[in-house]
Amino acid sequence: MTKAALLIDTDPGVDDALAILMAHHHARVAGLCVTAGNVGLAHTVRNALKLVDVVAADTPVFPGCARPLVLPADDAAFVHGADGFGDTGYMATRRQPEAEHAALALVRLAREHRGELTLVALGPLTNLALALRLEPALPTLVARLVVMGGAVTGRGNTHRVPAEFNIGFDPEAAHVVFSEWPMFDLVDWEATLRHGLDFAKVERWLAVDDARARFFAAISRRTREWTRGHGRPALMAADALAMAVALEPGIATAVVERSAAIELNGALTRGATVVDWDGRLGQRPNARIIGAVDPVRFEALVAASLGA
Repeated sequence: MTKAALLIDTDPGVDDALAILMAHHHARVAGLCVTAGNVGLAHTVRNALKLVDVVAADTPVFPGCARPLVLPADDAAFVHGADGFGDTGYMATRRQPEAEHAALALVRLAREHRGELTLVALGPLTNLALALRLEPALPTLVARLVVMGGAVTGRGNTHRVPAEFNIGFDPEAAHVVFSEWPMFDLVDWEATLRHGLDFAKVERWLAVDDARARFFAAISRRTREWTRGHGRPALMAADALAMAVALEPGIATAVVERSAAIELNGALTRGATVVDWDGRLGQRPNARIIGAVDPVRFEALVAASLGA
């Protein structure tokens, strides 16, 4: 079977790391385009380079935007650690990032591999919004767009209750993408909550004698402790869930197409993903909202990427 070809926009990040391990195990990765989000750009680029080391690949890493398009935003270092990888002090790679900006790389690679790439957006959409401004025809150049972001009924994970982190970090960028991409797959935070990874299974996967498992065990320790400490019954792996949908479109067992937009102005709702569930606004659907996936297949994709 021919492996899928992916282009990943990301802000690594512990759950991004798991998704990137999955991508390299199950697919061909044309590049990692990196933005600020979970932590600052210097850390996210360093983390992306380290992940390429861990999987012994030659994947190019393209640094992108160091801040949101318009307003500053808080990162998620309290979950991921100040360095984004659990403050483990891992040995840094000697690899160097590419000189090309991530937004330019997104456009160039989409043109070079016209119709072949699945674009997987795992972080804030800043790089992708800039790429769309540079090349409005970008949606016609890629096979699919899968976005991890949003909270489609208002159960977010930020201090603005309805907002999910990736969208809330740069709502203007998300507005550009949601407004100008004709149809994309949306894997939101609420789907993540329904597909947590059982801690006992995760511990078994991380105990295998594999460099990927050992590395992910180290960088995720703080996140796993934080998750348990906040009473969650399972490990929430949002980016891994989105990656599973990117790798195997048929893994989705509940999908609806609806019009989705981003709130930019509300004092309490800035960054919220607003879905027209009943078609009241008469807008054309732009999002395939993934409500559920096959949990057995999802777990198998994750486990295999760790060598389990």
